[in-house]
Amino acid sequence: MNGIKEKIAAAARQLGNEATVGFPEAVVVEAGALSRVAPFMKERGYGRPLLVADEHTLAAAGRTVAAGLAGAGFPENATLVKPNAQGDVVADEASIVQVILDLQKSGADAIVVAGSGTLHDIARYAAYTTRLPFVSVPTAASVDGFTSRGAPILIRGEKITVQAIGPTAIFADLAVMSRAPAALTAAGFADMLGKYTSLFDWKFGSLTAGESYNEAVAGITEQALRDCVEHADLIGRRTEDGIRVLTEALIDSGLAMLVFGQSHPASGAEHHLSHYWEMEYIRTGKRQLLHGAKVGAACAEIAGLYRGLEMGEYAPNEAAAAELRVALRNIPDPDALRGLLRRVGGPSSVSELGVSGELLARSLREAHRVRPNRFTLLRAYNEKKAAGQQKPVR
Repeated sequence: MNGIKEKIAAAARQLGNEATVGFPEAVVVEAGALSRVAPFMKERGYGRPLLVADEHTLAAAGRTVAAGLAGAGFPENATLVKPNAQGDVVADEASIVQVILDLQKSGADAIVVAGSGTLHDIARYAAYTTRLPFVSVPTAASVDGFTSRGAPILIRGEKITVQAIGPTAIFADLAVMSRAPAALTAAGFADMLGKYTSLFDWKFGSLTAGESYNEAVAGITEQALRDCVEHADLIGRRTEDGIRVLTEALIDSGLAMLVFGQSHPASGAEHHLSHYWEMEYIRTGKRQLLHGAKVGAACAEIAGLYRGLEMGEYAPNEAAAAELRVALRNIPDPDALRGLLRRVGGPSSVSELGVSGELLARSLREAHRVRPNRFTLLRAYNEKKAAGQQKPVR
C-alpha cells in the first residue's frame, strides 16, 4: 500500500489538511494480523481496552483478539452488541448506548472493535462520544467505511450520518477475512462497484451545483475500483490475494473520503437508494439486507437511468455537458455491472436481492431526499420531472 499512501498524503497536502486529517497510525493487511493487536495496545500505553463484537464476530476473530490481550496482561473486558427484534445487529440508539454504558462501567480507556461495517459505526460513535480511541479489526471485506470519521446511524428509524472518529489503527487479518461468508465478500465488491455512479454524481454536483471536487482524491477512488474489477475472479474465489486486493481497495476508498472530509468520492445516488431501502425495511419490520449488496444492485439501476439521459438538459453550459458525457461513458451498462456482481457470487439485480418493484420505483422518485445536501443527477432528474420539464428517458 506504499504507493497509495503517497498519493493520499499528496492529496491531503493539496487540500491543506495533512496535519488534521487523522490518518491511522498503523494499517496492517496480512495473514496473522490479529497477533499484532495486543502489542500495539501495549506500545501505546493503553490499560483497559474494551473489546466490542457480536456473537458471530466473536467467533471469527474476537476470541483470538481477547486471548492476545489477556496474554499481554490486559484485564478481560468485552461487550457483545445485542441484535434487535428481527435478529439484526444495527447501529441504532440501543446498540450505541449499550456500548457506552459498558465503557463507563468498565472504566475502559480504548475500544477494539472486531466486526464489519455496522459494529464499526457503533464503536466509532461510542468512541467519539466518550472521547476514547478505537482500533479496527475487520472480520470481512464487506464495506469501505473502516477508516470513516462519520457514522451512519439510525435515530428513531431514520438514517443519518453523524460526526465520529476514525480508527487509531487497522489490523485486517487476511486469514480471517478469507473465511468470512461469501455473501460478505460479494457485498464488499459491490460496495466498490458503486463507485462508478458515485464518482459520476460527484463530478455532476461539482459542475452543476458548485460542490467541492478534487481530482487527486477521485483518482485514488478510481484506482481502487479498477483494482477490484481487474481481480474480480480472485475476489469471487476468496483467495488470499483476492481478499487482499479487495481489502486494500476498501481501505483506500475510505481514506479518500477521510482526506476529502466528506463521502462524495464513494457515495452517490446508489447509496441513497440503499439507505432508503434500509429505512423502509426497518419501518416494516423486515430483516436487513447487506449494505454492499444493496449498493451493487442500486448501482445497476442508477446506471441504466443515467445512461438514458441527455446531459445537455442538466448542464449549465455545453462545456460542462461535454465533460459529463465523458464521465457518463465511464459507467458500464447495467448488464455489464450485473455480470460483475455475478462473477463474485452476489445478487445481481434488485429482484434477486428481494427488493420489490414498487419499493424500487418509489426510491427512484424519493431517495435523493435522504441526503438533501447532495446534488446528484437523480435529484436533478426528479426535480426537473416535478417541474414538468423532464423528457422521456431514451
